[in-house]
Amino acid sequence: MKKILLSPSILSANFTILGKEIKNVLEAGADMIHFDAMDNHYVPNLTFGPMILDSIRKNNIICPIDVHIMAKPVDKLILLFAKSGATFITIHPESTYHLNRTLDIIKENGCKTGIALNPTSSIDIIDYVIDKLDLILVMSVDPGYPQQKFIFNTLKKIAEIKRKVNLSKRKIYISVDGGVKICHVHSLLKSGVDILVMGSYIFKNLNYELVIKNIRHEINNFYSE
Repeated sequence: MKKILLSPSILSANFTILGKEIKNVLEAGADMIHFDAMDNHYVPNLTFGPMILDSIRKNNIICPIDVHIMAKPVDKLILLFAKSGATFITIHPESTYHLNRTLDIIKENGCKTGIALNPTSSIDIIDYVIDKLDLILVMSVDPGYPQQKFIFNTLKKIAEIKRKVNLSKRKIYISVDGGVKICHVHSLLKSGVDILVMGSYIFKNLNYELVIKNIRHEINNFYSE
């Protein structure tokens, strides 16, 4: 059975006990952490910077972390997040004038590369950089705020991206982020998702172990059909 990764977004965590929240959700069965870095410029919100990531790593949290940078300009931030312990660095193509060069900066600094596509962004850009990608993050809400409703047109976009990835014969993760709940899991897996980013659905639940167990059960049901 294909391994589907669960990546809780700490944007929905309790910031006053962030380290404990991350450890608890990993102990409950999460595979990695999604780290939303917003600048109140590219998106209308302001969140975490490299110092927070550095603090997380110093708190003995060694899991993969996907730093999703929603900021412009982005190149200098890549250097800071790479130094602070990012595993993946995922950027929006609109945040740089020279996407190929920016992806090279990510690789040169020891991180895996990702691009994030907004709900209305064309997927054609993938054709020009697919040889440099480790991850494609499909936004199922407009970036900037948690607790938005899932946009169902995302499913068609994911299926089209999956076709491109299959044709490339490269190992590229397809991730989805925004309003994802357990009721969306079956459709997302059918479309070709590898990583489920879930924020509010997990962190607003009082029992992380139970909610993650239920998500895993839904995944297993999909593959047993």
